Amino acid sequence: MQALSNALSQNRLHHAYLFTGTRGVGKTTIARIFAKSLNCLSGITATPCGVCSACTEIDSGRFIDLIELDAASNTQVDNMRELLESALYAPTSGRFKVYIIDEVHMLSKSAFNAMLKTLEEPPAHVKFILATTDPQKIPVTVLSRCLQFNLKQLPPALILSHLQYVLEQEAIPFETAALKLVARAAQGSMRDALSLMDQAIAYSDSKVEEVTVRNMLGAIDQSYLFDLLQSLRAQGGAALLRIADDMAIRSMAFDAALQDLATLLHRIALAQTVPDAIAEDEPERVRLMELAQQFSAEEVQLFYQIAIHGRNEINLAPDEYAGFTMTLLRMLAFMPAAAGAISERAAAPVAAKAKPAAAPVMAAKPVAASPLAAQPVSAKPAEAHAATNATLDWNVLLAQLNVQGMARELARNCVLESFADGKISLSLAPQHKQFLNNKMAQDKLQAALSDYFAQPVRLTLSVGAPASAVTPAAVEQQEKQVRQQTAADAISQDPFVREAQAQLDAQIIENSIKFIQQ
Repeated sequence: MQALSNALSQNRLHHAYLFTGTRGVGKTTIARIFAKSLNCLSGITATPCGVCSACTEIDSGRFIDLIELDAASNTQVDNMRELLESALYAPTSGRFKVYIIDEVHMLSKSAFNAMLKTLEEPPAHVKFILATTDPQKIPVTVLSRCLQFNLKQLPPALILSHLQYVLEQEAIPFETAALKLVARAAQGSMRDALSLMDQAIAYSDSKVEEVTVRNMLGAIDQSYLFDLLQSLRAQGGAALLRIADDMAIRSMAFDAALQDLATLLHRIALAQTVPDAIAEDEPERVRLMELAQQFSAEEVQLFYQIAIHGRNEINLAPDEYAGFTMTLLRMLAFMPAAAGAISERAAAPVAAKAKPAAAPVMAAKPVAASPLAAQPVSAKPAEAHAATNATLDWNVLLAQLNVQGMARELARNCVLESFADGKISLSLAPQHKQFLNNKMAQDKLQAALSDYFAQPVRLTLSVGAPASAVTPAAVEQQEKQVRQQTAADAISQDPFVREAQAQLDAQIIENSIKFIQQ
């Protein structure tokens, strides 16, 4: 808008303009306003008066020197030639002849070629304004001769304010929450927003209420998506299928549902990392923030990937319902907590019969690759544990803990200080303090330890382990280095490689050698 205003104010006009953007963002509307600015009787101006004969005739569609062409209906070269022939004649009543060609990407190749000649040598009294939703289909020879402006999608707040203005002018009562739903459902298109508002007025008998709008929007209302994620959190497979069945009864598009689910997961990820990115007036803000607390960042990322892949594969499924439900079941199966829950359910009948005494993880033999085993720690678990004064190996314990993500990284970069009386003390190297040491990771690690030992375990963590501390991460890195060196030695000593070096003056690219676990 600033560029167009400056061009009009300074009378630095181009002969062809291209407006791009999705449907309903104002491409044709701005083109007509620009035509008024060029032909207003008050002169070329960024603020046309709106009351002169030129402005009023353009508003009513009667201005003879404004020619609008729908390229979707007039794709052939003959239509374009007829239009360009008329461009040679001087304007009848206006200052400029303005040609607005909507959906210009629909023109045929020959029609574009016919237009190109006029764009190369345009008459001084002609201005072209092209509009399209798909600029990639316009030949680059045409693009290079136009000033291109990309119209962004309208933000929900702007759509909301305009809907409020319209309803106030029409004296129609409304609830702001209902307008927020419409503004969000419009997805950046003012035209769609106004169409939905007309539908809402008719649907609600001239009173726009939130409940009525929710019912009207149907598939656009995302409450069912929140229910899906809540059922997923509760690991309720039956509940997930009930929601899918209800969606099928309502004839909802499962492909669109997966797209909306991925969008919701993106918003949850934003709420977790940048809470301020979720507007205070967001209609579903409360539920959004609740889910952001209930799911870990790793789970959200995993579900997002599964939703995206599910959408890509839905056309390969036996039907859309099968593809959608299989995607949900995949999320359920791959939940980080799901494996632990299944193991507990499977172990419950056996535990009820045998009822063995629980015991802490103990290394029967010190693990050769783990220097931690050479540092025994006295363990005095609760009375329910049969063993006492055993050697607890932090490497072995960590390998069996059901903990993922940041909490696992925290545990991998700690050394075990002590384990006694239901209390585990860990020490973190100072260089990892800012990256790994946070309350959420500590709480998850403490919960995993409590679940494993089947009793409350209190975790304390200090920062002060030396940089050279033998942590599980350090052990793993050492083992990787040993394996990598073994692989490099095997390559360098291989007879075929040595012969290639000798006969062909070949050289080994060190970074290309990768150890592969057999």
